[in-house]
Amino acid sequence: MEIRALRAFLEVSREENMTRAAANLHMSQPSLSKLMKSLEHELGVALFMRRSFGLTLTKEGRVLRERARDLIGMADRIEDEFASLGNITGGTLYFGLAESYQIQYLAQQIKLLRAQCPDLRYHVESGVSLQVLEHLDQGTLDFAVLAQAPDLTKYEAMDFPDVDRWGVVVPSDHRLAARERITVDDLVGEPLFCSQQAWRHDIPRWAGSRMPDLRLEATFGLAYNGAVFAREGLGVLLTFARLVDTSADSGLVFRPLTPTLETKLHLVWRRNRPLSPIAERFLTQIRSAR
Repeated sequence: MEIRALRAFLEVSREENMTRAAANLHMSQPSLSKLMKSLEHELGVALFMRRSFGLTLTKEGRVLRERARDLIGMADRIEDEFASLGNITGGTLYFGLAESYQIQYLAQQIKLLRAQCPDLRYHVESGVSLQVLEHLDQGTLDFAVLAQAPDLTKYEAMDFPDVDRWGVVVPSDHRLAARERITVDDLVGEPLFCSQQAWRHDIPRWAGSRMPDLRLEATFGLAYNGAVFAREGLGVLLTFARLVDTSADSGLVFRPLTPTLETKLHLVWRRNRPLSPIAERFLTQIRSAR
């Protein structure tokens, strides 16, 4: 199975149209159709359902789309790493990040490295710990930033200098907006928004035996989206401080939890896995900044 064929397959699956995909790939439509039929023959399955208005992926095609993205990502990484060997002023860093105001420390370190390495590039994806760890394990990321303690048998880690503090985000006219701090009792009966990861790991540390009294209305991977729903009065958002705009004109307020709930942030990378030259240089710099 050729990387070229997988790249072409991803373009066809994105466009859902052979003619447009061929134009994007700068090849003829008959050549692209032949390549896709060859890929289907090689795998022994139909990848597309051909309709009068275009193409849609079969179940097998959707599976290949996910696998192809991972394989193409790895191929791009390999090409980039070998292209940058011996070039200590360039290369690409790959990060998977949790949401936190502390990401500013990472951005500051990248800015410092960029001043020394003008050819530096970087790719950033956001997600919960399970998502970014999966990509770190696959080798498509150099570093992950986690809001939960890493498995130190698999990963090496450094702690960020501060902690993230939990609270609620509600509309400024919500009854909880009048409170200085929020207790478990305050949240009983309220529809709550939270990330799945935090609902399983962080909030139980705070609520303890009262956890069954709390009602999860919906889960959000991104605090911004949760804040949009909170602004509409659909629920109370549990989140870190400084993630959501709660300025005077935002219509929202942040109120901290009591007792205080804090979460440490960790920069992690795979143990016993070689890093690219630019990743090694970044690690050396960030260690020296501690």
